[in-house]
Amino acid sequence: MSVAFRRESDEEHKEPKFEIPLPVGPNLVTERGLAHLHEKAAELEARVSAAPDEAAAEAARRELRYWRTRIATAQLMPPPDGEEVAFGSRVRFRLNGAERTIDIVGDDEADPAQHRIAFSAPIARAIMGAEPGDFADFGGKADAIEILAVSPIP
Repeated sequence: MSVAFRRESDEEHKEPKFEIPLPVGPNLVTERGLAHLHEKAAELEARVSAAPDEAAAEAARRELRYWRTRIATAQLMPPPDGEEVAFGSRVRFRLNGAERTIDIVGDDEADPAQHRIAFSAPIARAIMGAEPGDFADFGGKADAIEILAVSPIP
C-alpha cells in the first residue's frame, strides 16, 4: 500500500499544548494573594480527581502545574508603611480630573474590575515611590497623576 494512503494516528496532527506562560519578573504576593494561590491549587487538585475523562484531567493538570509553580516562586511581601506608594498599597489618586482608588497587588491577584492592579502594570509602575501630594508622569504627560492618599491594603 502506498504511504500516501496510510492513516497516521490522530495525535500526530494535533496542535501541541504548551505550558501556561508565567508573568515576567518576580512573583510578589500579598498575604491575600498567597491564600488565593493555594485556593486555586486545591480547586484544581479536586478537578483532576473528579475529571470525567483524560482530556479534562490533562487540562486541569496543566493549569495545576502553573499554580504550583506560582506557589513555589511566591515572594510574600511585608505590608508597606503607608507613607509612599509601594507593593501592597491602597492608593487614591487623580488622573484626568477623576479620582480613583486602586490596590497594588501581585500578577495573579490582580483584578481591574475590583480595582486591584498588578505591580507590573504601567500605572502602578508610574506611581511607585510617590507620596501624597506628589505628581507622576503617565501616558506621555508630565504630572498626569496626583497622589491624594496612600495606605496599606486592609
